[in-house]
Amino acid sequence: MTHKSEVLGQLADTVSRRRGESSDQSYTSKLLSKGVEECAKKFGEEAFEIALAAIAGDKAHITREAADVIYHLVVLLEATNVPLSHVMSELEKRQSMSGLAEKAARI
Repeated sequence: MTHKSEVLGQLADTVSRRRGESSDQSYTSKLLSKGVEECAKKFGEEAFEIALAAIAGDKAHITREAADVIYHLVVLLEATNVPLSHVMSELEKRQSMSGLAEKAARI
């Protein structure tokens, strides 16, 4: 079984490679070619869809929408030139403190 962070890393690598492919052949390339605004819009749509799936309580639907949210987040990170590794490092830092303490530190 592949480690969860390896799957995310592989996804980020794939998204990065697809940036240079023909937008006729790759949905990822097509989305990235439309710019940050379109990538952000698509991420927002997917976030809304998972919220609706969660309210409905359909676990299979939630799972599919969660995968869409993660994919579109990785695409948005690529569009904004923010490496997934930076996000993972931030998450690692936050594991050393409680969520309430971390949130208070940001305010």
